[in-house]
Amino acid sequence: MGVLDKMKNFIAPVDDDYDEEELEVEEDEIAAPVKYEQPQTKGVTKIASDTKMVLFEPRSFDEAEEVAKHLKERRAAVVNLHRLQREYAQRTIDFLTGVVFALDGTIQKIGHNVILCTPKSIAVHGEISLDSDEE
Repeated sequence: MGVLDKMKNFIAPVDDDYDEEELEVEEDEIAAPVKYEQPQTKGVTKIASDTKMVLFEPRSFDEAEEVAKHLKERRAAVVNLHRLQREYAQRTIDFLTGVVFALDGTIQKIGHNVILCTPKSIAVHGEISLDSDEE
C-alpha cells in the first residue's frame, strides 16, 4: 500500500465488509409517491366562522390604538368620530389610514364622522352615497 492509498483510506475509509446485496431493495418495498389531493370544492373560499366586527366611539385620540389592535387581529371596525373634536378626529383618521394601508385593508366613510376599517381578509362590496342632493 502506497502513501497515496494510505492517505486516501485515512480521508475516506473504505469498509471491507461492504455488501452490495444489503443495498438492493425490492420494488415492492419502495412506497409509491403520494398524489396531490385536489380540494373538494373548487372556487369556493372558506370564511372563518369567528369573523367579528367591533364598534368604536372614541372620546380621545389614544383610543385609536385599540382600533388598530382589532384590525391586526383581522376584525373589521366601525368608528364613530362624532364625540371627538375636529382636529383629533382628523388625527384618528390619518392614523387608521396608515394602519389599514400597512395591513392591505380598506377604509371607507360610511356616514357623517363614521368610518369603516377592514383588514385584507374581509371584503366590502358596494358603496354608500353621502350626498343628500342625489335622489
